[in-house]
Amino acid sequence: MSCSGRCLAEGVIRAFQFDVRALLLVSLSFGLGAQERPNLIVIMADDLGFECLGANGGLSYETPHLDRLAATGARFVNAHAQPLCTPTRVQVMTGQYNVRNYVGFGQLKRGETTFGNLLRDAGYATAIAGKWQLGRVAELPKQFGFDEHVLWQHTRFAPRYPNPGLEVQSEARDYTDGEYGPDLINAFALDFITKQANSQSQPFLLYYPMILPHFPHQATPDSADWDPAVRGENKARNPKYFADMVRYMDKMVGNVVAKLDELELRDNTLVLFVGDNGTNVNLRSRMHGYNVRGGKRFTTVRGTHVPMVANWPGHIAPSVCADLVDSTDILSTICEAAGVTPSAELPLDGRSFLPQLLGKRGNPREWIYCWYSPRGEPLQVFAYDRRFKLYRTGALFDYRDDPLERRALARDAYPLVRQKLRAALAKYENARPAGLPWPGNNQGASNKPKPGTARKKPGTAKKKPGTAKKK
Repeated sequence: MSCSGRCLAEGVIRAFQFDVRALLLVSLSFGLGAQERPNLIVIMADDLGFECLGANGGLSYETPHLDRLAATGARFVNAHAQPLCTPTRVQVMTGQYNVRNYVGFGQLKRGETTFGNLLRDAGYATAIAGKWQLGRVAELPKQFGFDEHVLWQHTRFAPRYPNPGLEVQSEARDYTDGEYGPDLINAFALDFITKQANSQSQPFLLYYPMILPHFPHQATPDSADWDPAVRGENKARNPKYFADMVRYMDKMVGNVVAKLDELELRDNTLVLFVGDNGTNVNLRSRMHGYNVRGGKRFTTVRGTHVPMVANWPGHIAPSVCADLVDSTDILSTICEAAGVTPSAELPLDGRSFLPQLLGKRGNPREWIYCWYSPRGEPLQVFAYDRRFKLYRTGALFDYRDDPLERRALARDAYPLVRQKLRAALAKYENARPAGLPWPGNNQGASNKPKPGTARKKPGTAKKKPGTAKKK
């Protein structure tokens, strides 16, 4: 059953009933105005599991702005990511499973095409604000499609919260007067939105991978014991501040929405919010009256199940969508919303859920695939649907009833489920390109370009799948 059939009565559906490939040709040839293509804002919270939003039944944290977006838009209850940050960021930006292009923690392989590249090439103004962690070469944000940027963990690792060290247009800046990193990044995002509204020359993409509420858990400016003199990530840490950080993260989202309202851009802006992985394993939260321990880093549902909310007034009716969605789907979704058709030469694994947002049945995925070795650990490969998860080892779990995967099901149980998920695993058995390095802990590496790794425009060369590399 579709999201429309389950949760939508009649949404207000505007014009996307055209051939998107034709729109792309028109937009590139004649230049559609900003009011004819939506602005796109993708916000990704850092270490925020599904259980953290009040809209999802969370009881431990205050998220009024996100709850309001969920109540007036689409809330997803089966959205998943990779269990750790860099693997998810690579999937979100490229629309491909890690088996195809993941080379190590803290890296995005040079030459990859991101949604920033695709939308900038289609005439969008682009910016990224927040956490980078994709390589330390100064020019990387522009090479990956973002003309404007303020970033943390770009060319160095510096404090991110009180008195932070950031990079603004790749220039290192250290703040020492009690500034708060999330405030500086949020101010940049609001300024970018304002500039685009004033120019009215082109639609914009704002990618906002937030640094909140990731460890270290430190006081925010709204905390009762905020100390602007704190310097460094090893000072004044306490898990009790996680609740303050979630509330502050929600406040930053609220600032973005308020700016869109102020500038009368809300009706022409698709806002998509998602988490990058599960909550920190040292934290326990309450949801629907029971305790949930964070599962970041682990391949259980606690590590992959993330909040996702989409809001676009006049286009997305209030709804709850139970379709499976994963992090590779974001690229296809925002590209379809922009009328951009990626080249068939790009081996995309995501599928657009824009039709579901607009009240249609769409083409919901039946399963999600995961290839997971963030720092070169023993590889874990599995596929799962809305209830069952099958590992390449043959272990099958009913993760709805057994979320911590303590009891594998009998080998002869659910033969049709096994058949379906085995077929999903087989699809990617030889998907890793020959010669692609095995993942390592490359955080801090220079990511220097190699000959022939400059990004090619889609369609100029076809990638050939190789055989999987064995450890």
